[in-house]
Amino acid sequence: MEEIRAGRRSASCTKCILPSTCAETDSPCHCIGFNATNNNNMASHGLTYDGCNFFRQRLLLSTLSGKHVKIKNIRSRDDEPGLRDFEASFIRLLDKVTNGSRIEINQTGTTLFYQPGLLYGGSIEHDCNPQRSVGYYLEALLMLAPFMKTPLKATLRGVTNDPTDPTVDLLKSTSLPLMKKFGIDGEAFELKVVKRGMAPGGGGEVVFTCPVRKTIRPVQLTEPGKIKRIRGVAYSVRVSPQMGNRIVESARSVLNQFLPDIYIYTDHMKGVNSGKSPGFGLTLVAETLNGCFLSAEMSSTPQGQGDPVLPEDLGRNCAKLLLEEVYRGGCVDSSNQSLALLLMTLGQQDVSKVLLGPLSPYTIEFLRHIRDFFQVMFKIEVQKPLEDERKGGDKVLMTCVGVGYSNLSKTIK
Repeated sequence: MEEIRAGRRSASCTKCILPSTCAETDSPCHCIGFNATNNNNMASHGLTYDGCNFFRQRLLLSTLSGKHVKIKNIRSRDDEPGLRDFEASFIRLLDKVTNGSRIEINQTGTTLFYQPGLLYGGSIEHDCNPQRSVGYYLEALLMLAPFMKTPLKATLRGVTNDPTDPTVDLLKSTSLPLMKKFGIDGEAFELKVVKRGMAPGGGGEVVFTCPVRKTIRPVQLTEPGKIKRIRGVAYSVRVSPQMGNRIVESARSVLNQFLPDIYIYTDHMKGVNSGKSPGFGLTLVAETLNGCFLSAEMSSTPQGQGDPVLPEDLGRNCAKLLLEEVYRGGCVDSSNQSLALLLMTLGQQDVSKVLLGPLSPYTIEFLRHIRDFFQVMFKIEVQKPLEDERKGGDKVLMTCVGVGYSNLSKTIK
């Protein structure tokens, strides 16, 4: 358990997700980085945070738990203090999917007060800020959509693929199958790429539809199984269609040494469907015998930013990233850890278990926020592979009892 701990030890810390991990107990927890108000009247007084980090996590969990949140000192020492445009766009999106939310921002944009309303859903359209890709907004919608009053149909426009955020292809091939394991399923559950838009110009469009669910079922995902096949998509817009073929060839040169069942199809969009900027990239997904999905992806450098990248290098590096993800292992890949942990928390009052690879820093912070908003703490067990088993790195078995979250706003037909 040592590798997922941070900060100095203390015997009785009340502010940390791992009870024996903290700086001095009377000071803000070093591993949290920001001091969350931890008092007994949390439900009535809400929560207060410092700084702009993990902004999305806090607003998401506030919306689901119904607790209001205040975030202070947002880039207060920066040359340009306050909220960035993409964060303001995210707040507008939350306002569109909820009914009766109260949002107050001070003049400099350094303090935000958010009191969540009812998750309403319905049909919405949103122009995402091109500073972040559509994946930044979609990740949040994936977590909120099952708990709406009416089924959600969201049309998002902007950058569909960039090197920073999870791309639409990755969310489509890994997040949706993961949510199906928790009982979120149906004909209306899909994510469709209508237009592809690369950074920095954007111009892409995706449509996400999701049915509503009254409750989330608990899961036991402890056996990932062996890799049986690898699938992928090499996409290119406003460049030669040959780019896709070059990416596929270089990725296969690495992956064929690992597995014979590989199929990577090329997706070249033309005309109005190709967005405003040139670019290319690759998304790879490894599927196991037990139906778990591990993924990796890479996109070309946005036009006018940094050194250009060759399609051969991109294909090879992405293939190596996928093999690294397979080595990390677990039943959920690193980009979907927080989604799995949230659905476990919101499940019925029963034990859920999920085997993960090493926890990412984002996931560790997400666990602390779950503890703040839902008072749920996970049991974390490190599982080391046996010497005679070639099963990659150390795994973490996460266990919790769900809060029995029920979608009260769902309409009864």
